[in-house]
Amino acid sequence: MGLILRSLALSIVGVLNPRMLWLSLRPFLIVLIFWGLIGWIIWVPALAAMANFAITSTILSGIENGFAWIGFSGVSEWAKPILLMMLLIPLVMMTLLVVIAFSSVPAVVKVVASQTPYQGLVNKRGGSFVGSFFFTLWSCLLCLFLLMATLPIWWIPPFFAVLPPLLWGWLTMRLMSYDVLAHHASAEERADLLKKHRWNLLVIGIVTGMMGAVPTFFWAGSILSIALFPFVSFIALWVYSLIFIFAALWFTHYLLDALKDLRSQSQLISQVVDMEAVQENGP
Repeated sequence: MGLILRSLALSIVGVLNPRMLWLSLRPFLIVLIFWGLIGWIIWVPALAAMANFAITSTILSGIENGFAWIGFSGVSEWAKPILLMMLLIPLVMMTLLVVIAFSSVPAVVKVVASQTPYQGLVNKRGGSFVGSFFFTLWSCLLCLFLLMATLPIWWIPPFFAVLPPLLWGWLTMRLMSYDVLAHHASAEERADLLKKHRWNLLVIGIVTGMMGAVPTFFWAGSILSIALFPFVSFIALWVYSLIFIFAALWFTHYLLDALKDLRSQSQLISQVVDMEAVQENGP
C-alpha cells in the first residue's frame, strides 16, 4: 500500500508537467482527427441502422411502449444517438489507449527513468515492439469481446457502475505493465513482478478506470451531450487522454520501484548464497 500511495503522489505531481500535458494532447489530436473522419462518414447511415434496429428489436419496442404508457413518447428518437454513442465510446477509448501505449508511454517511461531514484536501473530489454504489438492486439480483442458481451447489462444497476471500471482497469493494467517494463525488465522479471503485484496493479487500473468512467457517463447519458456532441466529445476525449497519461505515470513509478526492490532482493539472496557457499567450503 505504501508503494501505491508513493507512486500515486509522484504521478499527481508529474501529470502537471508541461511535457506530460503535451503527451496527453498529441494522441488526443490523432484520435480526434481519426474518429472525427469516421464519425463524419458513418454517423447518418449508423443512425439509420439504429432506427431499423429499434423497429425490429422487441426489447427497445417494449421500452418505448412502457415510456409511452406513462406519457413519454418518441423515446427511440433520443435513444438512438445515445445507443450509438454507447457503441462508439468503447472503440474510441480503446483506440486512444492503444495510441497512448505506443506513442506516449515510452516517452513517459523515459522521463521517469531519467529521475534520480531510477538512474541505476539496468536495461534488460525483455520486451519488443513486435511483442508489444501482438500483446496489445490480443488484449484489445479480448476486451472488445467482453465489452460487447456485457453491453446489454450496462443499463442495469449496479452493473453500469461496476463493469466499465473493471474492464478498463484490466485492459489498462495489461497494456501499461507490458510497455513500462519492456525496456528495463527481463521477461522473467516482468513475469515475476506481474505475479507478485497483480492485485496492486489491478487496483491502480480500476482506480484509473473509475476516473475514466466519469466522462463516459456524462458523454453517453446526458441529453446535453447529444445537443453539443462535437464540443462534449472534444472535452471528454482530452480528459480520457489526460487520465491515461496519469495512469502511465502511476504504473511507471510503481513498477520501476517494484523492479528496484526485486533486484535488491535478488542481489541480497545471491550474496547470502555466496556466503553460505564460502562457509561450506571453508576450513
